[in-house]
Amino acid sequence: MSDTGRRVAIACQGGGSHTAFTAGALQRLLPAVDADYDLVGLSGTSGGALCAVTAWYGLLSDGPDRAADLLEEVWCDVAATTPGEFLLNESLVWRSRLRQLMFPLPDVSPYAVPGNVGHDWYLDLLDRHIEFDDFAALADDAPPHVTIGAVDLNSGEFETFTDDAVTPETVLASAAHPLLYEAVEMNDHWHWDGLYSQNPPVKEFLTSERPKPDELWVVQIEPQTYDGVPTSLGDIAGRRQELSGNISLNQELDFIEKVNEWVNAGYLPDDYKHVEVRHLRLTRDATPSSKLDRDPRFIEDLLERGEREAADFLDRVA
Repeated sequence: MSDTGRRVAIACQGGGSHTAFTAGALQRLLPAVDADYDLVGLSGTSGGALCAVTAWYGLLSDGPDRAADLLEEVWCDVAATTPGEFLLNESLVWRSRLRQLMFPLPDVSPYAVPGNVGHDWYLDLLDRHIEFDDFAALADDAPPHVTIGAVDLNSGEFETFTDDAVTPETVLASAAHPLLYEAVEMNDHWHWDGLYSQNPPVKEFLTSERPKPDELWVVQIEPQTYDGVPTSLGDIAGRRQELSGNISLNQELDFIEKVNEWVNAGYLPDDYKHVEVRHLRLTRDATPSSKLDRDPRFIEDLLERGEREAADFLDRVA
C-alpha cells in the first residue's frame, strides 16, 4: 500500500446476486487503492460480506491482483453452470417474478426442505476458495481490517465479526436470508442475514482503536432514489425492500455527516476529523427478483458493470 496516500475504507452493501457488481468494482478499486491510498478497512453484509472477505483474504495473501482474480473465481463459482443448477435457478427466479406480480404462490419454509442444502452449498463455496485457518496470521499483517455483520435473532442485537473472528459460519450467517436459509447457530444463539442489522457495517471504521479513514467509499446496491410513485403491488413491495435495505446504512452515514458538521464548526476535540463519504452505486435497471439470479451471463454482466463504474468513480475522486 501507499505510504503517502489518503486512508480509505470500503463498505460493501448486501443484495444477493447483485453484489457481483461489488466484486467487479473491487477488482478495479483494489489495485488503484494499493497504488495511491492506504486501505484501512473493508466491511460487508450478505453478498457484500462474501466480497469483502474474499478481497481481504486475497489482498493480504498475495496483493491486489490476487484479490481481483479471487473475486472473479468466487463469483464464477456462484454462477449456475450445471443443468441441474440452471433449472433450479430459473425456477427460483420465475417464482420470485410471479410473487412480484402478486400471483398467489404457496410459501415453503427452508426448514421444510430435507437436509440443509443451502448451508452446505455456501460452506463448500467458501472452502473451495478461502483458507480460513490462515486468518489469524493474516490479521497480524492488518490493516486493512475486515468486518462483516449479522443479526442475533434471539437477542435482537446486531453483531459484527472482524479479522480472525471471521469464520465460514459467520460469513454464512451474514448471508442467511430467513426465507432461503435456515438460521445459523453460533455461541448458543441463532443468527440471520446481516441485512436486518448493519447493511453494511460502517461505524466500526470510526469507533475502534484502528487507523481511521479519511474517506469512506460505499458500494451501494439498493437504489437510493425513486422517480414518481410506485402504484402496483409489485412495485410497492420492491420499493419497500429498497428502503428497508438502506435504513441502517443511511442512519450511520447521517451520523458521520453530523459529526463532520461538528468537526468543521470546531465543536469537537482534535481527535475527531472530517471523513469524506463517497458512493459507488448500482444503477436501477435490475429487479428485486434478479437478486436470486445466478445465470452466468447475468453475473458476468454485473462484474463488468462494476469494473466500469469503479473506473468512472476513480476518475471522479482523483
